[in-house]
Amino acid sequence: MKPHHKRKILSLSNILIFTGVTFLLLSFGPIIFSEVWYFIKQVKNQEYSLTAKSNEKDSVFAKFLSTSPIRIVPVNKDFSIVIEKIDVNAPIVPNVSVTDENAYEEALKSGVASAISSDFPTASPSNVYLFAHSSLNFWDLGKYATTFNLLRKLNYKDRIHIFYEQKDFVYEVVNKEVVKGWDMRPLNRSVIEPLLTLQTCDPPGTTINRFVLTAKLIEVKGGDL
Repeated sequence: MKPHHKRKILSLSNILIFTGVTFLLLSFGPIIFSEVWYFIKQVKNQEYSLTAKSNEKDSVFAKFLSTSPIRIVPVNKDFSIVIEKIDVNAPIVPNVSVTDENAYEEALKSGVASAISSDFPTASPSNVYLFAHSSLNFWDLGKYATTFNLLRKLNYKDRIHIFYEQKDFVYEVVNKEVVKGWDMRPLNRSVIEPLLTLQTCDPPGTTINRFVLTAKLIEVKGGDL
């Protein structure tokens, strides 16, 4: 084989390798970033809190370099979700169909989705059912494609805040499970107390299983924080 042919083959090989590596980094980048941030946060014992007395803003610098507490300011108090432990702070889109893929994919570009048959936050027996992406292809699914990437990090007794009509509904995690495919039981189950159900894909970016987290209401706070 002539030298210039070898150079062409090597160049093509390098291009293919570079393209493959770039694709992998783009695909798994959000997952890797989330995991690295969470690990560093744990090592630093850094607090992300609605009540932290700090002017430190949530930024890439703060995530990886700062050790000061980070104060989370809800994106709104009309309808939003805040999970301090995993730095989730996103609006909630109400009345989203769980069967119309185009409708819920479009809604999930604007935040976390509240199922059309879901209850709204209340102290009465209810099931507030929210779902969001835990995804790899963030470039296709929008700003909120990675909202629930770290949902599995939550443990029993961890708290979740749902802001609704200027009130803070505080829920506490009571159960975690993985269900096969699109299992509607977590949405349609009968309840005797106010519950919150969070659902996302498992593994991230697939439709093989669904990760379902259940929390119960422990407190309702009204007015300003």
